Amino acid sequence: MVRKMTSSPAPTPPARASTAIDSIADRYVDRLALLDPLGATSMGIAGHDHEMTDLSPAGLAARSDAARAVLAELAAEPPRDAVDEVTLAAMRDRIGLDLELDDAGEWLGSLNNIASPVQELRDVFDLMPTDSRPAWENIVARLNALPAAVAGYAESLREGVARGRVAAIRQVTEGIAQADELADPASSFFTALVTGDGIDAVLAVAGPGAARPDAGSTSLLRTELARGAEAARSAYGELARFLREELAPLAPTADAVGRDRYALWSRYFLGATVDLEETYGWGLEELARVVAEQEAAARDVLGARAGGGPASGSDLVQRAVAALDADPSRTLHGTEALREWMQATSDAAVAALNGVHFDIPTPVLALECRIAPTHQGGIYYTPPSDDFSRPGRMWWSVPPEVTEFTTWREKTTVYHEGVPGHHLQAGQAVFARQTLNRWRRLACWVSGHGEGWALYAERLMGDLGFLDDPGDRLGMLDGQRMRAARVVLDIGVHLGLPAPERWGGGTWDADKAWVFLRANAQLPEALARFELNRYLGWPGQAPSYKIGQRLWEQTRDDAAAAARSQGKAFDLRAFHARALGLGSVGLDVMRSALV
Repeated sequence: MVRKMTSSPAPTPPARASTAIDSIADRYVDRLALLDPLGATSMGIAGHDHEMTDLSPAGLAARSDAARAVLAELAAEPPRDAVDEVTLAAMRDRIGLDLELDDAGEWLGSLNNIASPVQELRDVFDLMPTDSRPAWENIVARLNALPAAVAGYAESLREGVARGRVAAIRQVTEGIAQADELADPASSFFTALVTGDGIDAVLAVAGPGAARPDAGSTSLLRTELARGAEAARSAYGELARFLREELAPLAPTADAVGRDRYALWSRYFLGATVDLEETYGWGLEELARVVAEQEAAARDVLGARAGGGPASGSDLVQRAVAALDADPSRTLHGTEALREWMQATSDAAVAALNGVHFDIPTPVLALECRIAPTHQGGIYYTPPSDDFSRPGRMWWSVPPEVTEFTTWREKTTVYHEGVPGHHLQAGQAVFARQTLNRWRRLACWVSGHGEGWALYAERLMGDLGFLDDPGDRLGMLDGQRMRAARVVLDIGVHLGLPAPERWGGGTWDADKAWVFLRANAQLPEALARFELNRYLGWPGQAPSYKIGQRLWEQTRDDAAAAARSQGKAFDLRAFHARALGLGSVGLDVMRSALV
């Protein structure tokens, strides 16, 4: 559900005339929507939900050709104002890196446990409307298009083999398990998708000016949905067979991708070039600093609960965690209680921040909290559509065996995914149609910028007093600790750097990384294993959170220093408004625009 928040609206940005560069960017979004209908659905662009992305080498080549063409168009058009200058820099950064990855064959071998076509072909259905008969007809069309998409994906993976871009066996095994589940009629998401109790009521509703559907047409569409679900399950069954019989025997056992490939992915996820060895060393220092903060918060928790007394030693944080987990006032029972708490916590943050620390546009005041239909674990955010008919949504993917939840761990996560985190960031960019073209509003997403802002937002909420409760603060630091550990783990494993003696010495590998992660992340074992596999199979993405936060903080501090050098007071609220007004851009582009 969406709870409407009432407050004074944010000021509308001044009108800005569209430029030739804006027109080029807008046309490129239209071209992307045609070439990548799954991406169109993700962006909330109507008219493509019945279509399917071509995942074959030919489909990848068509998208690369479009990228080269738009860069050529941009090269011939001078910027008209500062907005154009940022657009040019951002498009050259993003599209240029897409092409570098294409030239390196990286898109051909895309396979991991969280962000590859294995997941994307299923996840898109979470974003598709289900509130009308035409919406379900789109679902039928896309379900029936899955076999061709899977066949094209397998063709690309075969081409990836020829180019030496084969995912490690660990990722292939994960893909097999996920494909097997989606192929199984008893457990498949696609079975549940087409057998929901509310479908008949939706199908019986006539569209504007249309006759009421009769029982026969409704029954026929039901039959088509069942056939579509079978087509999708069969496609995933074929994908599992291909991965098991063809790709697995060719997959390397080594998880590390090496320095050159890692450096490219790092630039892609950050939109910035960093010194990887220096960043690795900083990660170790940052981890130690956060651990010290966490231990101080743990002392506060134990002091409040145990009436003071000794609170030191290696088990300090664990004792505080146990005390918080045992507190019934911090425990939620069942997913509906969890969803209601997420919604209430999000609504309270919006109400408290709007007009005080941020000016939140009226359409962005609504954030919908949902329990995800998947069960892998974790929380994620999906942005609003361009017209806000689909609101921003915070999703919690709950493993089936998990029935209790602790608020102390997750209050900071609500701020991360909601306001002032991803929802404010993405929603404000979508709202800024007076300034930002469609590519900047909808198509550009840089992980280091987005995830870095979300971690920055968590710290900001602590600074603003929203995490003064020792338990809530410990939860925030728990997340910060894991993100710092990921910098060390990810760079260490993929570059084959020396591991500290405390963590086994020698060269970093998956086994050392597992021990390291378990010591620095309060996660159930199954989720921790999923997370480690994610880092091993998606190089450079996980560190972009904490490195992105670092670069956000450096940019803020440098902007403050620049203001002081000019004899001006630094206005943090104005800085945040300027920064978010840029939309998601590479962190080097952001710094150039703000400092």
